[in-house]
Amino acid sequence: MKIAIPDEYQDIVPQMGCYSLLAGHDVTIYREPAADFETLVARLHPADVVVAIRERVAFSRALIERLPNLKMIALVGRNATTIDYAAATEHGVMVSTGKSNAPVAPAELTVALMLAARRNIVLEAERMRRGEWPMTLSHRLRGSTLGIFGLGNIGSLVAEAGAGLGMKILVWGQENSAKRAAERGYAVAASKADFFERSDVLSLHVRLRPDTAGIVGPDDLARMKPTALLINTSRAELIAPGALLASLRAGRPGYAAMDVYEVEPIVGGDHPFLRMPNVVCTPHLGWAEWDNFELYFSETFEQIAAFAAGRPLRLANPTVVPRR
Repeated sequence: MKIAIPDEYQDIVPQMGCYSLLAGHDVTIYREPAADFETLVARLHPADVVVAIRERVAFSRALIERLPNLKMIALVGRNATTIDYAAATEHGVMVSTGKSNAPVAPAELTVALMLAARRNIVLEAERMRRGEWPMTLSHRLRGSTLGIFGLGNIGSLVAEAGAGLGMKILVWGQENSAKRAAERGYAVAASKADFFERSDVLSLHVRLRPDTAGIVGPDDLARMKPTALLINTSRAELIAPGALLASLRAGRPGYAAMDVYEVEPIVGGDHPFLRMPNVVCTPHLGWAEWDNFELYFSETFEQIAAFAAGRPLRLANPTVVPRR
């Protein structure tokens, strides 16, 4: 089979043990994103199978209609908001999914961003590299309030780390978050407004769905302290478009740490956050570590091997009539 793996930014897949599952197939890997839609179509047109690395490529109806050879989208991970499942089903394209949920790596990155941003590590390290000496005062974590918006698998690990650092945990989210908070002895905010007002560090851990897009708006951000830090390692679309940039410029919150963006990848340093000394940015690294990659890609490549052998698949669109 012809297999295409687009947007493999880390250039690491051939070095992973699970890559051997694709032995015998014609695999083409593209590290750099396609410059435009037509280039993307040309790259993917020959493929029987395209490996969708999370949400890096948008498999829109327009793209799927231009890929007559495509029989399977092999998704790395369990779900993606960038695949038109209805279009895939109509065109006989199977969408296989992963089965694991590995929260440790994104939780660790969230804690790392919290420490780096709260103690001005990136800012001062760069100043020292330029030959300057420290010029700022930072904020301690112990005794401050860590707001967890969504106490799920990742949020729970971040809360544990914060509590271990002596932070007071404050929770907001759906009913399940409040229930978990009560079980673990964490405080639950009286309201969404109370949550944003009281948090010294506020970390978003909400799954992106139609009903959660833009769940954080300008009014919420305006309630935050001028010394507060907002961390987003979940999805950029959870925050209303343009709201965080405007709020940072207005001084509430005073700081941000970001791992996700509305348009990715960001190349050439072309993003206003990268020009703000009070913002720490990382390039969507939350899930990007060796154990995670081996886990997620193993599940994906196993599905491709199963497809090649005619075995049953784990499909996101189980009603599809496969294209022949």
